[in-house]
Parts: sequence; C-alpha cells; structure tokens
Amino acid sequence: MSITVWLVPAFPLAGSLLNMLFGRLIDRRAHWIAVPALAGSFLAACAVFARVWSGEIFTVTLGDWIVAGDFETSVTAHVDPLTGVMLLVVTGVGFLIHLYSVGYMHGDPGYARYFAYLNLFVFSMTMLVLAGNFLLLYVFWEAVGLCSYLLIGFWYTRDAAAAAGKKAFIVNRVGDFGFGLGVMWLWTAVGTLDYAAVFEAAETLEPATATGIALLLFMGACGKSAQLPLHTWLPDAMEGPTPVSALIHAATMVTAGVYMVARSHALFERSGVALEVVAWVGVATALFAATIGLVQTDIKRVLAYSTVSQLGYMFAAVGLGAYAAGIFHLVTHAFFKALLFLGAGSAIHGLGGEQDLRRMGGLAPRMVVTTITMVVGAAGLAGVPGLAGFFSKDEILASAFHEGHRLIWTLLLLGAFLTAFYTFRLFFLAFLGGPRMSKEVAHHVHESPAVMTLPLAMLALGTLVAGWALGVPSEHGTRFARFLAPVFPLDEAGHGGIATYMLQILSAVVAIAGIILAWLVYMSTPVRADAIGRPRNALHALLLNAYYVDRLYDRVLVRPLLALSVFLARRVDLGVIDGLVNLAGRAVVAWASGLRRVQTGYVVNYALTMLAGAVAIVGILLAR
Repeated sequence: MSITVWLVPAFPLAGSLLNMLFGRLIDRRAHWIAVPALAGSFLAACAVFARVWSGEIFTVTLGDWIVAGDFETSVTAHVDPLTGVMLLVVTGVGFLIHLYSVGYMHGDPGYARYFAYLNLFVFSMTMLVLAGNFLLLYVFWEAVGLCSYLLIGFWYTRDAAAAAGKKAFIVNRVGDFGFGLGVMWLWTAVGTLDYAAVFEAAETLEPATATGIALLLFMGACGKSAQLPLHTWLPDAMEGPTPVSALIHAATMVTAGVYMVARSHALFERSGVALEVVAWVGVATALFAATIGLVQTDIKRVLAYSTVSQLGYMFAAVGLGAYAAGIFHLVTHAFFKALLFLGAGSAIHGLGGEQDLRRMGGLAPRMVVTTITMVVGAAGLAGVPGLAGFFSKDEILASAFHEGHRLIWTLLLLGAFLTAFYTFRLFFLAFLGGPRMSKEVAHHVHESPAVMTLPLAMLALGTLVAGWALGVPSEHGTRFARFLAPVFPLDEAGHGGIATYMLQILSAVVAIAGIILAWLVYMSTPVRADAIGRPRNALHALLLNAYYVDRLYDRVLVRPLLALSVFLARRVDLGVIDGLVNLAGRAVVAWASGLRRVQTGYVVNYALTMLAGAVAIVGILLAR
C-alpha cells in the first residue's frame, strides 16, 4: 500500500511533465492530461486518508537522498491525520479548480503551459505536506514559491503581472532566508531533521535555542502565508489568472505556513515565547488586513486582503495552542474562499474581464448560479450561523476566550464584524442594485458554462455541510479535533457548556450586524459609481492606500537598496574591481611593449648582448 502514498504526487508530476514536453502538440487538449491527473491524485489521497481514518500512522521511505559524513537524509513521507486532511484539501480543491480552469482559460495562448504549471504546483504542495523531514519540507517549500512566481506572472507580457511575480518571489525569499537558517540551526542543535526525532528531542532543547529556531521558522511562515510585515506580495499577486488566486493564494500555498507551525508545535511549545509571537502577529494581521478590505474597489483585491486576514485567524489559533481549530479554519477557508475567488472569476468572465466593483452591479438576474453560490461563500466567510466559517471561526474565538486571552478575543471579534461587512459589501456592489457598467458590457453579461459553475456548486456544498459534519462543539471537542488528537493534544478550552453557546450567539450577532450595516450603507439608497473608492477623509485615504506600507517599503528599503546597488555596480564593480583588472592588463601590455623594443632583429645587437652577458658572468665569478 506504500505505493499509494507516492501516487498522490506522482499523478500531477506526470501531468506537468507531459504538458511541458508535448504542450505544442497537445495545445487545446492539455486539460485532458491535467484534470485526470488531479482526479487520480485525489483518489490516491482518499485511499491514504482511509488508512489514516482506520487509525494508521506510518512513515514511508522512497530512498536515500543525501549521505555526507554525519549528515544523512532520505526522501520520506510521514502520514498521520494532519497529512490526510491536508492531502484531501490540496487535491480535492485542486481538482475542482483545474476543472474550472478549462472554461476560464479557454482560448488563452498559453493554455498547455498554464496546466503544466498548475500540475507542477499541486505536485510540489503534496510533497510539502507528505515530507517526513525538514530538509524535504524546505525543498518543496521553495518549489511552491517557484510555482507561485510562474503562475502570478503567467501573463508575463503585462508589466503589472511580471512585476507582481517578481515581488512575490523576492518577498518570499526574505522569509525563506530565515526559514533556511532555522533548518540549519535545528540540525546543529539536534543532529537530525527527521520529524519524529526532532519532536522527541524538542524537550531537551534549551528554551532560548527553541525560541530562536521557532522564530526563524515562523519568519518563513510569515513570508509564505503573507503575515505582517511580509504581507505586501499577496494583494499584488491578483494579477495572475483567477483560478490561480483561488488555488494558490486562498486554498493551499498560503496555508503552508500555518501547516508548518502546527506540524512543528513541539518546538514552539518548548519556546513558549514563540507561540505568543505567532498569536499576536496573527491577531495584528487579521485586524490590519480586514480594515483595508473595507474600502478596496477591485473585487479580487478585496478577497486577497480577506485571505491575509483569515490567515491571521489561523495563526492566532495555533499561537493560542488551539491547533485543531486553526487547521479546521484552514479547511473551511479552502472551501468558501476558493468558492468566492471562483465566483468572482465567473463574474469577471461574464463581464468580459472587468473586475472593478465600480463597474459592476445588477449581475444577479443574468448570473443566477454564480449569485447563489456567491451568497453561500460570502455567508460562510462572514460567519453566518450554520455555515462552515461560523463553526471554525467560533472555535478560534471560544479558545481565545476560555484560555483567558480576552484582548485577543475582543480584537478577533472586531475582525469578524469587519469581515461580515466587507464581504457583503462586495456581494451587494457586484451582484445587486443597478448595473454601473456600460450598456454594451451589460448587454453581453452571461452565466458561465457548466464546467465553471459545477465546481462552484461543489464548493458551496462543502461550505454548507463541513461545519455540521466536523465542527459542532461538544464536551469532548469537535469531531475534527478528536480526529486530529493523535497529532495535537485535545483542546478542552472551548468545548460544551453554557459559555460556549453564549459565545456562539454573540459571534452570530456580530456577523449579522456586519451584514446589516453593509446593507444600510450600500443597498438602502442607490450608490453612485463615482462615490465608491473616493477618499472622503484621511482615514479613508489611509485604508485605500493600505496604510502606505508599500510606499514606506519603497522609500526605506527599495530605493536605498537600488541606489546602493547602482553605486556598487558602477563605482565599485566597474570603477574599482574592473579598474584593477584593467590596470593589471595595461601593466602587462606596457611591460610587453618595453620588451618588444629589445627585439630589434639585428644580429650585431644580439651578439653584443651575449658578449655583455658573458662579461657580467665572468665578473660575478671573479668577484666571488
């Protein structure tokens, strides 16, 4: 059965290689390779999950990888309940997004290249999840970053897309530098990188050492999962195709940081301080990004800042020690955020590429399926009672409250209110009210084809049932938490009791209040297009410009570093280093030119030189 584990990444790898090697021949039929490859990967993941569900936890070794002195490592897969859950999310949501892409990317000149990149990403992500040691994790951590760069800049002829791809790559390198140092320090401190040995040895680490290692690993997580202060790349990443935004920047890659911190919880718990840092960075990011999402006018950027905010909730949960709650929110977020991105993509497709909320409105009558599924996704994100987002977000809030972190609970509750407001602001502006686009565009608005609406319906179904199936709290924890009990200690803080139900009611009231406020602001009276996104005061301008963080980085980091690079290139490299090399060359040329004068070609001169040399030798001998 061990071969089944390797089939999960093998299918998308094969699909990627085939489309890369034979893309020009396959061309418009590339999806006939890519989509079945994901279907096969999902079925293999289901087989692996079935073994985990029956209680198995196992490690499978493909072969030796690096053997150098005292350092040995293998290509190893570690499979436990956390692995099983992540594999289902990556391959299941990935399959639906691949299917959706068949309609969305139809007619694109890079059709085969797109599916090759998408398959390559799923291969890298499944290997990241399966990795049984930190070195293999690091390799595929970088691989998903590479795939992100390729897919963000997929339309590389657009300057904005090319710049966004480079920005994502560079910002992630900042975080990954810390991650790499953390892995090296871990090997130095423990002498191994295998998960089982590392987590067993974590108790023997000095708290200061554990803190240093954990914070360096978390630095990588901040880059990959777009947490403060390395969050700036994710909103710009919306320049890529919308299915890419759904798969990489909502459902899978950006959650790799959460997965890594949860997987490494033994190291973070040994530190203690590191967990506090994780929690507070998550809270700050959740609130920071939610406030920016209130005023954005690009439909995908609203969802991008929402993703940053929801990732903050996940980090807050794992920082509080509520690991199962954080992973559960990761799973539910994959459903409703992928649904929202794909629904936004359907609206953009129906509008001929338009994604500005100021030029939308009134789409509901012409895009019924998209509208219904978007309502489900928006309600799930907002935390409407009964939907998946309500159960997972409430579990995080309950954990914060019962653990005594009342300030964190208050800030996250405020974030939940803002989330409900900006989510339904997006829905109201895009789908309800009067149309604000031109008459010509309005005339061509149409529902997306079935190959795009079917994934929407499946993700909406997941948003509707996941909470009831896995997240209902009880005295013994949620069903999801009990399933993950072999990996994480069962969190009893937010389970059962009258306090839990009161917190749920409060959470529901906050979500409904946010939706009502959005209705009052954007639906009670008609909203003019020119009034949307126009700064009314200094605070509004601050939020529209995302707190000017990009400008600050540009002035404090980018421009000084660029000026230093230009100085080093022109003055030091060309002026000093090249100058010294050229000086050495000129010296040799000058010396050779001097010697060339001795070579006159006259025999008499040569004879005289030989005589002078003989006289000099005789003189030296006589002097001795």
